[in-house]
Amino acid sequence: MTVLLQRLILPPALLLFGSMLGTNVILGKTASKHPGTPNFLLILADDHAWMDYGFMGNERVNTPHLDNLAAHSATFVNGYVPSSVCRPSLATILTGLYPHQHGIHFNHGPPGNAGYNQMNSVEEYVKTRNKEFDLIKRLATLPKILSEEKGYRCLQTGKFWEGHYRNAGFTDGMTTFSTPDPNQSYGGIRTLANGEKVAHGNGDYGLKIGRETLAPIKEFIQECEKETTPWLVWYAPYLPHLPHDAPEEFQRLAASRPGVLPWEQPYFASISQFDSTVGNLVELIHQESKLNNTVIVFLSDNGWRPNQVRSKSRPGEYNQTKRSKRAPFDDGLRTPILIRWDGVLPSQVRTGLTSSIDIFPTLLSAADVDDKVIQGSPGIDLISLLRANKRIPANREIFGEIYPGDATSLNNPQRDIAYRWVRKGRMKLIIPHPENKNEVIHSNTANQNKNADHEIQAWNSYVNRESLFDLSLDQHEQINLAESPQHQSIRKELHQAVNRWWNPSK
Repeated sequence: MTVLLQRLILPPALLLFGSMLGTNVILGKTASKHPGTPNFLLILADDHAWMDYGFMGNERVNTPHLDNLAAHSATFVNGYVPSSVCRPSLATILTGLYPHQHGIHFNHGPPGNAGYNQMNSVEEYVKTRNKEFDLIKRLATLPKILSEEKGYRCLQTGKFWEGHYRNAGFTDGMTTFSTPDPNQSYGGIRTLANGEKVAHGNGDYGLKIGRETLAPIKEFIQECEKETTPWLVWYAPYLPHLPHDAPEEFQRLAASRPGVLPWEQPYFASISQFDSTVGNLVELIHQESKLNNTVIVFLSDNGWRPNQVRSKSRPGEYNQTKRSKRAPFDDGLRTPILIRWDGVLPSQVRTGLTSSIDIFPTLLSAADVDDKVIQGSPGIDLISLLRANKRIPANREIFGEIYPGDATSLNNPQRDIAYRWVRKGRMKLIIPHPENKNEVIHSNTANQNKNADHEIQAWNSYVNRESLFDLSLDQHEQINLAESPQHQSIRKELHQAVNRWWNPSK
């Protein structure tokens, strides 16, 4: 392995371990006993970039509890989500499917976010949104399978776009798609054209978790432990998502860190606020349950980075960079994935490519759900791989897809697709799709080079022609190698791989 590739794969805080022990770092011993039906805590950050953790090498951000979680976990440093915006990303974690498979490739169904706001009755709004919620109802989800197959109680808290929590199979929850607290200042409320207040649809009352309270989780775990019922907790707080209004103690902490830029400070403060809640949750499990019978999984739903431009709609806040959230670049797509299971999994650093599609088969396998139920999932079972001390194949391909936030129709992802992407090893290919779908870009091999080099108008113009990046040399995806003669073989290979995975023109 070259030094440059090692630096791509292992962040600075982990390079010491990587250089001493190799890239498959094992720091503990594996127990042989399989607990059977462990509890599950899913911790899902909201708008948190992949580098912005102490354990990923950012010494300017304060994340002691996440760093401690990583120290006790299998840490997959090259994790990805398929789409760089929350709703399709969260739906993938729930279903183990890519957005074009589960159908929730958007944040807002037709007529779109502005169209919702222009409605003049609650009845019209609810009727329209219910058509979107039908998508998750027809699918097998983590909570639905765990509750039906293994008797789990499953609690939803925080970010959740699919209406009432029962729509996704949760047995318990905070989000009901009813009007939340009108004093809630950080999302959850929408005002219609006639002035009526309705649920925004992004989590509503459930967004109070983490920002105001953790009591619902504590009460839920206490009840389950009293009943000796296995449990799953979906903890998806609206953190470090805007508004970056962390309490003063976290603002002071962010300001005191060396080298923090003014536009980073509010975001870093919200990261510290989120980190504190993670510490509280781990301690809660230690007190009320058993850490050695609980699988803790952490990842972010998508990345987010601040730029120097102040927000016009949010005084004191800063806008995101164009290359992070919503974009097909790593700043929006990449996330560390942590899996902690004390006494069962050794703490270690893994560099193989992983994806949020892996969470679904991983947790179902850990709960001893019948393999027939898991069949058809495109992901891999990471816990079984870890227990067997196997490496993720070096030739694994990770895929994803980017769409505008508003869908033009339901059950028609090929109509709205903006970008497809694939990463294999150190190489990443991004394929744009024209906003005007009447402009046809053929994908057959004979015409590949001609059409891929043709500039098109893609949504948001992240890239307007096929783009190939060597992430070992170009971490921020600035140098397009698609026309480089020495890269034509890998470009062709990745292009064909994307089309085998999903070709929206067919």
